[in-house]
Parts: sequence; C-alpha cells; structure tokens
Amino acid sequence: MALEFTDANFQTEVLASDKLTVVDFWAEWCGPCRAIGPVIEELSKDYAGKVNIGKVNVDNNPQVSVNYGITSIPAILFIKNGQVVDRQIGAVPKSILDKKIQAHL
Repeated sequence: MALEFTDANFQTEVLASDKLTVVDFWAEWCGPCRAIGPVIEELSKDYAGKVNIGKVNVDNNPQVSVNYGITSIPAILFIKNGQVVDRQIGAVPKSILDKKIQAHL
C-alpha cells in the first residue's frame, strides 16, 4: 500500500528518510493521475522495505506542492537524502518508473 505524504509529515517521512522515496503528486479530479495510481500501488508492493513509495494529494497539501514547483500532475519525484534525484511528469508505463527506481538504488 502506498504511503500518504502530507504537508505535516513530508519532512520526517520523505526528506529525513535514508531510503529512496518515490512521491506521486496527484489529485482526484485528474484522469492521468487515476490511471497511474494502480502502477504506484504495484511499485509499493514490489519495493516494500527497500523504497518508500507514496502519494501527495495536491489539493489537500498545497505547501509541499509549491515547495517543489508542481504545476503539472501527475508529477513523480524521486527523492534521496533529501534531494530530488529524478522526476517524471505525466502518466507513464510501470517499466519507465521501475528503471528510474533501479537507477537510484
């Protein structure tokens, strides 16, 4: 199950983590976000214990979205040691996200 990241827990759950963290910025009204949702869930199972994978609802957590300049969703950030090491904008096949995760493990 993908984690839920919020304005309140982003610092501790994402930035302070020693693991690679994949963050999906999404909203309920966004069609491509709903399309990629199941892929994010699959990846969270595939990498359980190795990579933190979660979602930020941009409507409910505007501060994190502003901090990272999120203007298009879905936007997926790959964060390691508190820094963005990669990003993917738009819905893409699981294989592309998988390759990006593997590159940063």
